Formats: sequence, structure tokens, C-alpha cells
Amino acid sequence: MSDRLIIFDTTLRDGEQAPGFSMRVDEKVRLALQLERLGVDVIEAGFPIASEDDAEAVRQVARSVSRPVVAALARCSAGDIDKAAEALSGARRRRIHTFIATSDLHLQHKLRMTRETCLELAVDAVRRARNTTDDVEFSAEDATRSDIDFLCRVVEHAIDAGATTINLPDTVGYSMPDEIASFFRTVIERVPNSDKAIFSAHCHDDLGLAVANTMAAIGAGVRQVECTINGIGERAGNASLEEIVMITHVRPDLVPVRSDVVTTELYRSSQLLTELTGQAVQVNKAIVGRNAFAHEAGIHQDGMLKDRRTYEIMRPEDVGVPASTLVLGKHSGRHAVQKACERLGLSFARRDLDEVYKRMIALADRQKTITDDDLKAIADAVMAGQRATAS
Repeated sequence: MSDRLIIFDTTLRDGEQAPGFSMRVDEKVRLALQLERLGVDVIEAGFPIASEDDAEAVRQVARSVSRPVVAALARCSAGDIDKAAEALSGARRRRIHTFIATSDLHLQHKLRMTRETCLELAVDAVRRARNTTDDVEFSAEDATRSDIDFLCRVVEHAIDAGATTINLPDTVGYSMPDEIASFFRTVIERVPNSDKAIFSAHCHDDLGLAVANTMAAIGAGVRQVECTINGIGERAGNASLEEIVMITHVRPDLVPVRSDVVTTELYRSSQLLTELTGQAVQVNKAIVGRNAFAHEAGIHQDGMLKDRRTYEIMRPEDVGVPASTLVLGKHSGRHAVQKACERLGLSFARRDLDEVYKRMIALADRQKTITDDDLKAIADAVMAGQRATAS
């Protein structure tokens, strides 16, 4: 099985659907160009039938990028497929991504249709899409809660109809990693023509397991992952692109797959999304959060100053973060205070450094963190005390 991992970015579609994350057409184009620099394989640019604005965004993205495949989402209906095909007409490389729910819960209570109707619509949609492009993805919405026999039947027929990628989403983030692995292995083994398609995972984070489930799916044979910058998306979000990519870089011994993502563009991509949406990244977010490479505890700071590998499993510059930071606060140690003083051009004898340290800790108890200006003020006060004592 190929070790090539296809990165399908849906920040502009599923991510943008999240409350507070909507973007204008020009903003989507800006982000799409950054995603191209980042090196993603597929950019899902929107859901054209949803609105004319969404259709225009797909058109503009399709004309603006050249290397990635541009995908447009479409329900299993003729109108959706045709609208998606029209919006993608200017793309150098295009994909129609058509979907229908396959779980009985969705079929009975949302779509109000039978399994047979679902199967018929799926096959018709894939065939119609295949008339406009050789690259067709079929998604079985709520796949992980679907009857496995029926799901395998739908997948087999979708591949026969021309689907080249089969996406089996954990739409509501319900599954556990062991379940996901077993689920994909079962489908791939039971569908007789599974070797004719690439299988894809699209995991949501309702239980905080989107990335873990995605990694489990890769281990079970999935070779496309659907993800978003900063993990944004419906409800609790999607699997985070930056986390998936860096797991493959840091743990190739356990995840022997490769992607074409330029990791040094990860932080820049995260920051651009934040700028465009006005939605900040949580400070402790893995890879791109403000604290991802920040250290305050004295033991950690001492280890970092001696050998960064003691407390960092990746280099900040590998993901585009300028440098690690040693944050001065009430947990900091003398070694970090000394290095901060040296960085500011300040040098003290041990006794005076101890005094600087004690005053810094006292101030940190009141205001949590210490800035360079705070440290300079403390240093000035200690040096003034030196002069007064000497005179």
C-alpha cells in the first residue's frame, strides 16, 4: 500500500460553516493561495448550491490556484452536481465531492427515504459527476453509525459508478480510535472493488478524538485525510491539519506515511486564518497555539537552556514559529532570569541576581507574567540599591 498521504483541506467549506468563521470571497482566495503554498493536495472551496456567494468563491479559487485539486461539494442531486461542475469549470484540476447520508437515523428522520432510494441516488450522482470530471469523491454521511452491510453495498456501487475516492466520515465525532480502525479495515476488506478507490477519513472532534481517530484510520489503510487549519469546523470542529502533519513528521516510526505539506508554512497559515476570521487560536493549541513552544516552569526552562530536546519534541522553526520562548513568571528559575537579563545586556553578581530574582517572583505573584520592561525596572532598582550602598 502506498505511503503517500493525501491532504484534503476543507477549511474553506466545512471550516467556514462554523459560527463566527465565515469569509468573504476575496478572503477565501487569500487563504486558498496560502493553502497552495502550504502544499495541500485538495482544497474544498465550497458548496456551490448553497448560495451564489459560495458558488462564486469556488469559481474564484478554481481560477486562482494551479497545483492543488479544487473540490466542490454537492448533494446527490442533479442540480447540485451541475452547479458544482459549472463553478469548477475554470479549475486546472477539479473534483466533484458528492454525498448522501447512509445511516438509518439520517435516512428515516432527516431524508425520509429508503435504503434503496439512497443507493439509487448515490449511483446516479456519481455517474453524473463522472461525466464532468474523472476525479469524483463519494461520501457516506454518518458512515460510522451506518449498518455495515448496507454501507459496504453503497460503497461498492459508488466505485462501480466511477467514484475514485470514498470518504467515510465520523460525522458527529462519535467513534473511538479502535472502532475507527476496525471500521475501515472491515469496509476495505469486504468491498470487492475497494482497490479501485482511495479511502478517506473525515473525523469530527465532538469527543476530542478527531486527530486520534484520523491517525487510527491511517493505520487501517486510509490514504486521504480531510482536515482544517486550526481544526475549525462544525460544532467542536474537524481534525487539525497541523497536528496530523506534525504527527507524521515526529513519529514516522509509528506512522510511516508522507505528505507534501511544507511544515514551515503551518504557523503562517494558522495566523492568516485568525486574521481573516477574527477568531483567536486557543493558547494551548498544539503546534500553533501561543504556548505551544513557551516555557515558564523553572525545571523546564533549565532543561531547555541546556538542551532543547529535554522538553521539545519538534523545533518551533520547523512549523514556522520564530523561536521558543522562556516566559518569566512565578514558576521561573534563576537560570532563566539570568538568561533574560543577559539578553537585555544586563549582568549581575550572584548576590544581585538573587535580588533581581526575588523581586521578579514577588511581582509575578501580582501580575502573572513579567515583560522585558518589568525586568529592566527591577534591574534598575537593584542597581540603584548597589550604588546607594557603595556611597
